[in-house]
Amino acid sequence: MAVQSGRLSTRNSGSKLLNLIGKKSKKAIPPLVATAIFLVIWQILCSAPGAEFPSPVKIISDPTVQKFLFNPFLNDDDGKGLALQLFASLQRVAYGYLLAAVIGIAVGVLTGTNRLIYEALDPLFQVLRTVPPLAWLPISLSAVPTLGGISKSELAAIFVIFITAVWPIIINTTVGVQQIPQDYRNVARVLRLKGRKYFFKILFPAAVPYILSGLRIGIGLAWLAIVAAEMVNAGSSDGAGGLGFFIWDAYNSGELGQVVLALIYIGLVGLILDRAIGWIANLVTPAE
Repeated sequence: MAVQSGRLSTRNSGSKLLNLIGKKSKKAIPPLVATAIFLVIWQILCSAPGAEFPSPVKIISDPTVQKFLFNPFLNDDDGKGLALQLFASLQRVAYGYLLAAVIGIAVGVLTGTNRLIYEALDPLFQVLRTVPPLAWLPISLSAVPTLGGISKSELAAIFVIFITAVWPIIINTTVGVQQIPQDYRNVARVLRLKGRKYFFKILFPAAVPYILSGLRIGIGLAWLAIVAAEMVNAGSSDGAGGLGFFIWDAYNSGELGQVVLALIYIGLVGLILDRAIGWIANLVTPAE
């Protein structure tokens, strides 16, 4: 009997695994078909006489594209590989985004808990959040000083990331604090929760879904901002690389295949960052 039950459990586990694989495969078919259709249309359009943009076949057969594709950690006279450029961009994003998260959550909590501060600052936040990321770059290059061994262009790029990502974090945190259910507030009054106890037991847990929503929007905006800032800042004498720099340098060299390869990197990394924040949100947010 024990042997038979063991066999049955093994069969059940195997069938569950096969069902899961089948479901995942079915979900993968539509995007794969759409991608194939897109590549075919791209190939047809770019194979026409007079087409200047390279086709997928031409891009993948380009020796320089193959060099950067199969040697992501390349570091020689021909330039740095895409993995090294990606690391430079992610490092800037990490600095600016973490700063935006800390300041954004703190300001959002302060704004959400004080009606007077909210009425004073919310119009300013609503105006500043609509300013495009690149509009901040000239201001940051002029206003940000050289700090230690860090170049001005490096600090300017980090500032652009910060100022782009901070607004959705502030606004979503503010809304989350303001939307705390009245029942929670009543419980806090009954238990006489104040200060740190109120923050960690009532305010923060209730606002977490909104905070994470702001963080998810912020990481997407930060990733968009850093690539654009690196492209604009590529001509500076103290530029330190990055995917934006790589794209601009490849464009100036007439290597459109390398530009397309870098765009694929940017899209995949942006998707991974967004899914990572979404996964964390699902992990820490209680199911409704």
